[in-house]
Amino acid sequence: MKDLLREYLPILIFLGIAIGVAGGAVIASYIIAPQRPDPEKDSAYECGFEAFEDARVRFDVRYYLVAILFIIFDLEVAFLFPWAITLGKIGMFGFWSMMVFLIILTIGFIYEWKKGALEWE
Repeated sequence: MKDLLREYLPILIFLGIAIGVAGGAVIASYIIAPQRPDPEKDSAYECGFEAFEDARVRFDVRYYLVAILFIIFDLEVAFLFPWAITLGKIGMFGFWSMMVFLIILTIGFIYEWKKGALEWE
């Protein structure tokens, strides 16, 4: 039984160090940067609703529309660069495959446009 417990000693030491470092970081953050919330820090900035409200509050649909818009442009950029580099090797099949992909993204962009996600208030 003692041998079995000795095998777990390094794990316990690691957990103790990890908990100590994490606790030290939290305590140091309170000492170094005192928490002084002001109206600017508590204002809505990314998702469009007030911070520190009830967790069951409904999100504005524009938040999701902006997220979809980000995914549309992110995917487009992520796939267009490698496609442009290898266009000579992949031939017409690769060209038309990317055209189908871009048409699908364009449909998503038009959907975003019609829903008003591009209009900032």
